[in-house]
Amino acid sequence: QVQLVESGGGLVQAGDSLRLSCAASGGTFSSYGMGWFRQAPGKEREFVAAIARVGSSTYYRDSVKGRFTISRDNAKKTVYLQMNSLKPEDTAVYYCAADEGGWGTSRIYQYDYWGQGTHVTVSS
Repeated sequence: QVQLVESGGGLVQAGDSLRLSCAASGGTFSSYGMGWFRQAPGKEREFVAAIARVGSSTYYRDSVKGRFTISRDNAKKTVYLQMNSLKPEDTAVYYCAADEGGWGTSRIYQYDYWGQGTHVTVSS
């Protein structure tokens, strides 16, 4: 069983930066694809970014390309989401997730483990 714990959320102003972290315990972190998703109030959970197990290929939703960067440190069993030039529309609860298949995908149903989320609020 894999446990995922997110941290790094907070209240920031538009244009600021935040770095989210997701620490994993249990399982074999290096074998998992990892993803970040977010859910704004009243909206469905949506894909933000993912990183594959092999080669660390990365994927992003269009609205965050060029602003967000996903990375992983297998030695620390941690995945990061660096968020720059934040906008009010980035306000959401951010969740990290682990995909046992290792691909790192935008498909929410392919993820096997989820964290509890961390709140990000961007004021205008």
